[in-house]
Amino acid sequence: MDKRIGTVTIIITDRISQAQKVNKILCDYGEMIIGRMGLPYAPDNLHIIALIVHATNDEIGALTGKLGALPGVSVKSSLTKIES
Repeated sequence: MDKRIGTVTIIITDRISQAQKVNKILCDYGEMIIGRMGLPYAPDNLHIIALIVHATNDEIGALTGKLGALPGVSVKSSLTKIES
């Protein structure tokens, strides 16, 4: 299956109860993560994580599905096929 490269944006509204779970999932899928940046947004008590990923659609779907199933966590991805 062809690999894709792209971004995954994670917005956490319930950091206290979800941060450890989010980090565990990201660790489990660490092989596909090229880069990670996390920023708090204090005015709205949000925590935003931006990932750069390189993996198959199925692998990225598994990652985003597990993250999106957590209460207080919203996930969006944008992917593109790279030509080798």
